[in-house]
Amino acid sequence: MRPNRLRELLDSGRPTLGTHVHSTWPSVIEALGHTGLYDYVEFVAEYAPFDLHDLDNLARTAELFDLSTMIKVDQEPRSFIAQRAIGSGFQSLLFADCRTADEVRECVRIARPDTPEDGGTYGVGTRRFAYMGYGGSRTYVQALRDVVTVFMIEKGTAVEQLEEILEIAGVDMIQWGASDYSMSVGRAGERTHPDILKVEKHVFETAIRMGVPPRVEIDSPDQTRAYLDMGVRHFSIGTDIGILYGWWQRNGEDLRKALEGL
Repeated sequence: MRPNRLRELLDSGRPTLGTHVHSTWPSVIEALGHTGLYDYVEFVAEYAPFDLHDLDNLARTAELFDLSTMIKVDQEPRSFIAQRAIGSGFQSLLFADCRTADEVRECVRIARPDTPEDGGTYGVGTRRFAYMGYGGSRTYVQALRDVVTVFMIEKGTAVEQLEEILEIAGVDMIQWGASDYSMSVGRAGERTHPDILKVEKHVFETAIRMGVPPRVEIDSPDQTRAYLDMGVRHFSIGTDIGILYGWWQRNGEDLRKALEGL
C-alpha cells in the first residue's frame, strides 16, 4: 500500500493545498502533477459523470506525481462509491449531504476496516490499492485506517449537531457548504448573507476549538487572509471547469471587442 500523503500532513499538523477536477481525462491530473505545488487532487464525483475504470485511471495517474487523491461522494449510494474509490487508490473521502451525527458515524464505518477494534464495513477485496492482491493483511488494514474522512457541514441539522459530529472518532476534517446550508434553512441563494456568514464563522471556530481542521474552497489566493487569521490551514483552490469557463469568457469578450466594427 502506498503512503497516504494527506494523512501524513494532517497528522503532522502541516497545512495542505488541493484543487478540484470534474474531468476524468488522466492528462489533466498529469498537468497538475507537473506543477509540483499541490498535495492532493479532489475528483468531484458528486457533480461529474464517471465509471469505475475512470477511478482506477485517475488514482493511477496521481500516484505518478506523489499526489494524494480525494473523491467527493454522493449522498447515495455512499457505500458503493466510497469503497470502490478506496479500492481504486483514493486516499480520502469527502462525504456530502450528511444531516445527522448518526449519518456521519455510518460514513466513517464505510471507510474503516471490518475488524473488531475498528468496527468498519470494509472487508477484503482484490482491488487496485492492494496491488491486485487479495488483501486482508495488516498493511491492508492499516491503509484503510489511514483513509482521510472529510465531511461537508452543509445542512441545518448538521450545524445543530455540530459538536456531536466533531466528537466522532474518524472525523478528520470538515468543510463548510454555504449553498446547501442556505437552501436547507429556507434562504436559497443567500450564501453570502451576513447571517449565513455568521454560521460559517461559528462552524470554523467550533471545529478549530475541538481539534478538527476545517478546509476552505477558494477561487483566488486573495481570499485566504480572513481564513488564515481565523486559524484555517487547509485550502482547495479552483476547479478545472471553472478555470476553463473563466478563461474562455475573459478572453472571448476581449477578442469580441477587438473584432467589433470589422
